[in-house]
Amino acid sequence: MELNQLLSGTGVALVTPMDANGVVDYKSLGRLIDHNITNGVNYLVVLGTTAESVVLSHEEKRSIIDYVRQYVSGRVPLVLGHGGNNTAALVEGLRQLDLTGYTALLSVTPYYNRPSQKGLEAHYLALASASPLPILLYNVPSRTGCNLENETVWSLLRQSTRFVGIKEASADFDKTLDLLAHRPENFLVISGDDATAGAAVLAGADGVISVIGQATTAALVQMIHRAQQGDREGVQVLINELEKLIELIFMEGNPTGIKSLLSLMGICGPQVRLPLVSASQELEDQLRQALSQG
Repeated sequence: MELNQLLSGTGVALVTPMDANGVVDYKSLGRLIDHNITNGVNYLVVLGTTAESVVLSHEEKRSIIDYVRQYVSGRVPLVLGHGGNNTAALVEGLRQLDLTGYTALLSVTPYYNRPSQKGLEAHYLALASASPLPILLYNVPSRTGCNLENETVWSLLRQSTRFVGIKEASADFDKTLDLLAHRPENFLVISGDDATAGAAVLAGADGVISVIGQATTAALVQMIHRAQQGDREGVQVLINELEKLIELIFMEGNPTGIKSLLSLMGICGPQVRLPLVSASQELEDQLRQALSQG
């Protein structure tokens, strides 16, 4: 199967479950994976930003990579999050990681440094030269402080065949439409925003990499499928069902909200690592109410 088929539809950015002592909870991670695969997810993203990857040790990351590969055992494609603001460290990391069983990398733009477009271009070309896997670019300026402009994307594509798509999570829907209008054949445009994913796919995007989808998996998968079929009314019905939960899970930061929701569903605990803290009682109560009404 072609890569653009493997990574179309619904992907989810998995959280990293932790126990009350802050230790990675592999039993819950397995339960989360099974919940998603059973409910029809097309692929899984491991160690993305939702996984709290910035506060995981190198040893924990390697262990998670190995565990997920073995536990999934080829049931769905796997994408590995590999981004950050230290280009040299990311390049070195690619030399050290065993990427067997993974289909592609998802690499978020450097955060805090706020590089220029030339800096972003040089950063990604350095990753491309070191990566044995195709790369999905990831633009989320609200979280990183920099915006990967479309012209920079096209420049990257002219210089390397490693770049196979982009997860676009800016608040600028016109930017997504421009990507769709000018992308080359087989270049994936993937929504990174749960609230507008249905609209993006209706406009021609290839799917979503979702946060809410790891909890409300069946509904999100159905919404994206309906969008791929051009069923606007069906998409609207499902987004109406999901929009309150989508709003709530981001109110106190990500993955604080989604972990609280998953805890209410009995899939994993609500624990996060500092500087994040677990959801407030007020948010938990709101999530419980929204879940019961869904």
